Amino acid sequence: MQTPSTVSDAIVSGFHALSEPLRIKVLELLRERELCVCDLCEILEVSQSKLSFHLKTLKEADLVLCRQEGRWIYYRLNLPQFRVLEQYLADYHRLTKVLPARSCLDSP
Repeated sequence: MQTPSTVSDAIVSGFHALSEPLRIKVLELLRERELCVCDLCEILEVSQSKLSFHLKTLKEADLVLCRQEGRWIYYRLNLPQFRVLEQYLADYHRLTKVLPARSCLDSP
């Protein structure tokens, strides 16, 4: 299992990106299909500037990929990165027992 100092930046940025409700909504929409920024703005009823900030966070966390077609940008999920986060959480699922803390009275 990883110690706090070995947790990768990908894990940290991934969970940070997942900590915002609007970004979760974006990901939920992208589960079904690739979407254009204009479609995401319309469905979520947010401005393009607000959505751009959140899409940037999702891109930096490598949770979404984008492609440009003409003047439009289309977003889709980056499934391999979700597998990285899933594997990290699966390591906790495998824990069978967490040892209790050592008594502070036993310290020198």
